[in-house]
Amino acid sequence: MASKRVARASDLGLTEAEFAVLRRLDTPQKIQAFVHYDLRQNFELDGETCRPVREVLRTRRAHCIEGAMLAAAALWVHGEPPLLLDMRAERDFDHVITLFRRHGCWGAISKTNGIGLRGRDPVYRTLRELAMSYFHEYTNKLEHKTLREYSLPFDLRRLDTALWASGTKNCWDVAEELDGLRHFTLVNGRNMKNVTRRDPFERRLGGMLQYARPRALVEKLQRRLRLRRQK
Repeated sequence: MASKRVARASDLGLTEAEFAVLRRLDTPQKIQAFVHYDLRQNFELDGETCRPVREVLRTRRAHCIEGAMLAAAALWVHGEPPLLLDMRAERDFDHVITLFRRHGCWGAISKTNGIGLRGRDPVYRTLRELAMSYFHEYTNKLEHKTLREYSLPFDLRRLDTALWASGTKNCWDVAEELDGLRHFTLVNGRNMKNVTRRDPFERRLGGMLQYARPRALVEKLQRRLRLRRQK
């Protein structure tokens, strides 16, 4: 499978209707728009998920790695390698993006519910430059800037498409592969001493979400907060 430059419906194991969606997404810009506006946010109300492309198309919901796999599949359909990049954070969640290149520069397609970790135009000469573009906005609930590492690119053609494209079960194999990649440090300890937290204005803007949290999730978080305060 790794030798195939262009993916057909049979390569991905998708139906013609499923494949037609990806075939219409023939530029990174169209893919990014689809990921942002045609896929609502997957808030994982029933537990953690890592849905393959077929399930994302069926539910029309995704979070970062799920959107990244769909975006990678769409790129492969149009003759571009399906590459993922993992970004590791400290005291925060990791983030996964899809890579593409134009005129020797890297860009990214990204699924996120906030403003700071969205996609990037293809203007970055190295993967390090691209990853560093996420540093300032990559923050946790305590307003710490948490991004620390980025990985080598991972080519999804290394895995059976029955796992990440046409499957109906969670494809944790992709997350495990990304976690096992070599990662590179973005910021050393000496420089971290000079990194500030987000200020109140940045915090207010950073709290804006594209898709509102569902009531069930808000109530769950409130119960968890009350329990912590009682301890």
